[in-house]
Amino acid sequence: MNSDSPHTVEDVMTHTVVAVGLGASFKEIVRTMEQWQVSALPVLEGDGRVVGVVSEGDLLPKEEYREGGPGLFERQRRLEDLGKASAVTARELMTAPAVSVRAGTTLAQAARAMAQRRVKRLPVVDGEGRLTGVVSRSDLLKVFLRDDEEIAGEVRRQVVEPLFPNGSPTVRVGVTEGVVTFTGHFRDTALVPLAARMARSVEGVVDVAFELTGPPVPQHTGGSPAGRQPA
Repeated sequence: MNSDSPHTVEDVMTHTVVAVGLGASFKEIVRTMEQWQVSALPVLEGDGRVVGVVSEGDLLPKEEYREGGPGLFERQRRLEDLGKASAVTARELMTAPAVSVRAGTTLAQAARAMAQRRVKRLPVVDGEGRLTGVVSRSDLLKVFLRDDEEIAGEVRRQVVEPLFPNGSPTVRVGVTEGVVTFTGHFRDTALVPLAARMARSVEGVVDVAFELTGPPVPQHTGGSPAGRQPA
């Protein structure tokens, strides 16, 4: 994993990926999901290009409609599900086109894509649309496994050094369980919200707090009195 943020999908994705072809049968898909303990599979054309994804949600109509399923009105409203209930291959079952990402996509962008499309996994493709990996929700959470001191080092480089280019021995950074705490004295407390935003952009940061010391800040600065500051 790269030392500094932003991390990308390439840093956390799974490179060994199981997929199925367009002609994969219903039972083959179910067996593959069970064997690999995944909830969705990319569907590939012959050259390895991702053309769709088949998920558990695509398979469930087969069971839902097995004994009649919803009434006539509900059937008419859900024609797509009704069609999938009679589907027998990945070509018929898959959701297409596939929602995919590139290896250079940031983790924040990948997380937004998952949330917007309500999916748990995304195929990772190259410039030609060929499968190179898969990124899942659990992969995106790997950044929170970063060592506290590694995070602290990045906060010093990415936050303290730019905000205090001449050095600031009065500002210290500590990280405990992903929570960044700035201690010491900010001569200009207008920098507090900026420091908080910059620190939160560091991968693996859970929260940001301030325990500042020094004289009260004059009212015209808009700052808060010395002590613990809201982030």
